[in-house]
Amino acid sequence: MRHILITGGAGFIGSHVVRLFVNQYPGDQIINLDKLTYAGNLSNLNDLEGKPNYRFVEADICDFDVVQSIFETFQIDGVIHLAAESHVDRSITDPFSFARTNVMGTLTLLQAAKEAWKGRYDGKLFYHISTDEVYGALGFDDMRFTEESRYDPHSPYSASKASSDHFVRAYHDTYGLPVVLSNCSNNYGPNQFPEKLIPLFIQNIRHNKPLPVYGKGENIRDWLYVEDHARAIDLIFHRGRVGETYNIGGGNEWKNIDLVRVIIKTVDRLLGRKEGASEKLITYVTDRAGHDLRYAIDASKLRDELGWEPSVQFEEGIEKTVRWYLDHQEWLDDIASGAYQQR
Repeated sequence: MRHILITGGAGFIGSHVVRLFVNQYPGDQIINLDKLTYAGNLSNLNDLEGKPNYRFVEADICDFDVVQSIFETFQIDGVIHLAAESHVDRSITDPFSFARTNVMGTLTLLQAAKEAWKGRYDGKLFYHISTDEVYGALGFDDMRFTEESRYDPHSPYSASKASSDHFVRAYHDTYGLPVVLSNCSNNYGPNQFPEKLIPLFIQNIRHNKPLPVYGKGENIRDWLYVEDHARAIDLIFHRGRVGETYNIGGGNEWKNIDLVRVIIKTVDRLLGRKEGASEKLITYVTDRAGHDLRYAIDASKLRDELGWEPSVQFEEGIEKTVRWYLDHQEWLDDIASGAYQQR
C-alpha cells in the first residue's frame, strides 16, 4: 500500500486526479489536502464519500507544522502537488497571495517531505504540477514549448509557478529528493471554477450576459481536456523518470475568438436557440496587462516515453463540457451564492 498525498484535491484538476487515484488504486490510501479557498469545492468529490481508501484533510500547505504532522500521521510516501493560486487576473491585483501559496507552500511541502523521508528515498516521489505559462509567450510561427524551453514568465502567477519549479529542482539537486515535474497547457472540462473562460462564457450565454473578450481575441491557447490531464499525471507518477520534466499538451490550439464562437454555437444548439443567436453577446474589452500572445505545448516526450496521447477530441470535449454545465445549474448556483463554502 502506498500513502499518496494529493494537494489541492478539491479544486478543478485536483478533484479529477483524486477521483482517478481513489477508484483506480483501491489498495492505496489517498489523502486529499485542501485549504478550501474560494476555488476548493468538496461537492466536486461527493461520489467518493465513504470510500475506505480516501481521506480529506482541510489545511494550509503553508503551515509547516500541520503539513509535517500529516506526513507523520499518514506515513506519506508520495506527493502529487496541485494546490496553487492560478488565475492570472487575480495575480495582477494580489501578487502576495500567489507568492505565498505557490512559492512558500511548495517550499513547505518540499521541506516536510525531506524531513519525513530522511534520505530514505526508495519508493518515494514528490510530483510537482506546473503550467506552460512559465515559458513566456510564443509568436504565431514559433515552435511549441518543449521541456528545454527557456523560462520567461510574464505575470505574477507565472513568476510564482516558475519559482516553485526552481525550488523543486533545487531540492532534487541539493538533497537528492526524488522529484518529477510536469507543465500543462490550458485545461477545460467539468467542475472548473466559473471565473475561467469556458465555464464563464457558458453561463453568460445561458443567461444572455456579455461575453468579454480581451483585445481582438487573437491570443492563442492549447486546450487539454481535464480527464486526459489526470491520465497523464497518473502515468508520470507511476512511470516517469525521477528528475525529469514532462510537458502535457492537447495539441489543440485555438484563437480565443474562435473558441468563443465554438462555445456559442454549442450552447445555442443545446439550448434550442437559433445557431449563432448569442454572437451578439461578444464584447471586446481592453486587453489585460502582460497578456501573452500564444501558448502551445510539444508533448512528444510524454508520448514517446510513456505512451500518452490525448483521448478526447476537442469537439467531443466541448460538447461534454457544455452539457455538464448546463446540467449542473445547482452546482453553479451554489458557487454564485457562496453556499458551497458553508458545507
